[in-house]
Amino acid sequence: MPIYEYQALTPENACSECRDGFEILQQIHHPPLTKCRHCGQEVKKIISWCRSAIMETSEEHVSVSNQITEYEKSGMWSHAAELADKHSEKVKDSGLKTRALDNYKKAGYDADSLAKHAKLDNK
Repeated sequence: MPIYEYQALTPENACSECRDGFEILQQIHHPPLTKCRHCGQEVKKIISWCRSAIMETSEEHVSVSNQITEYEKSGMWSHAAELADKHSEKVKDSGLKTRALDNYKKAGYDADSLAKHAKLDNK
């Protein structure tokens, strides 16, 4: 059921409910409200701001992320690390770079030299 917003036509004569606006669940086929359900003042339906975000992820990124996960599940830490490292450079993703470093550590690589390597790459 959609949520509709209403506000008083004359806010100076309105109650606290409709002065600043209120929301109500209504079925789409119901007629819009014309009066406040608390004070009886005339109200109008207002247009709501659309608050949404769309994040697109490339098919390549999804495929690479899935492959990294498969390597991790199989305990193939160096494979996962190398793939994550290469892909993080391509897409400039610091979270993926951190994941690569964690996988390198799990594969037995020296953590200190890896941290230095990561700092050199980020300059």
